[in-house]
Amino acid sequence: MIVYQAADFLQQLKQQDFPVCGPAVARAVLMVEPAEFTVNTECAIDNHYMDLDVEADSSLASRQARGLAQLIASKGIEVVWFPGRRETPDAIFPNNVFATTPERFIVGHMYHPSRKQEADRDDVRGYFRDLGYQTIDLSVRKCVAELTGTLIIDSARKIGFCGMSKRVNQAGLEAMHDAFGLKMTFSFQLNADEYHTNVVMMILASRACVIYPPAFVDPAVPEAIARAFPGRTLVLDKAEKDAFAGNCIALTDKDLFMSRTGFDTLKTSSRKTLESWGFDIHTADLYEIEKAGGSLRCMVAEIF
Repeated sequence: MIVYQAADFLQQLKQQDFPVCGPAVARAVLMVEPAEFTVNTECAIDNHYMDLDVEADSSLASRQARGLAQLIASKGIEVVWFPGRRETPDAIFPNNVFATTPERFIVGHMYHPSRKQEADRDDVRGYFRDLGYQTIDLSVRKCVAELTGTLIIDSARKIGFCGMSKRVNQAGLEAMHDAFGLKMTFSFQLNADEYHTNVVMMILASRACVIYPPAFVDPAVPEAIARAFPGRTLVLDKAEKDAFAGNCIALTDKDLFMSRTGFDTLKTSSRKTLESWGFDIHTADLYEIEKAGGSLRCMVAEIF
């Protein structure tokens, strides 16, 4: 079931039972090492978070990515690490193109032509095939579906939240709803200056939400989403959102990861709120990678 209005979403929440029926957090993550990292100018057409004024330092980006991988692994979370490829120097945000459920390996369909090659990795596909995952390949379908960049998932209750932009179309919305086996997906419009939902909201371990309400065309939408997480919704301000504080991820019930840029911009009240909900916040320097318009959550594809 896909709903498109805040009132319909709230009605379904009230009428239907959405019990916990799956894991709230991933068992591991997939990361891709930067290889001759550069900023993709084509993507700057609709990604206003990109910094085109300074040249990216590939060596520094690689060190920062490895530092994040080490940080995640230090908390007992497995990191499956794949080497970067010279032909796709900015392919360091695998959550847009690879995702999983406990049974399925899902390949996304990228919007920009220069990003479509990211799906053509036999090593990644073979890894999940050997583990027995069923492959759902959206890259060969007539759709646009940038997976968990556009679709935020309450994994435990199987509820999706999809912000519509150039990075997902109606066919992609429907394909992702089916591929992830969701019980309900709430589809809504993002403002024109936002490209991915995971920059303006995130569900944390299926028990809390961070959100930046002005990013949504209809103000009733963030209000409705907040009601799905009563007492556990943190409203970000523009400075926090712009610094990628919303591009965070909980990889255990208590371990929350965000870039140091995002953490340093958090208001004291925001940090204390997250900590009061039982989250330990872990940070990594990712400022070189953030020049490409994404941050920590974009860098980790969840493996359920």
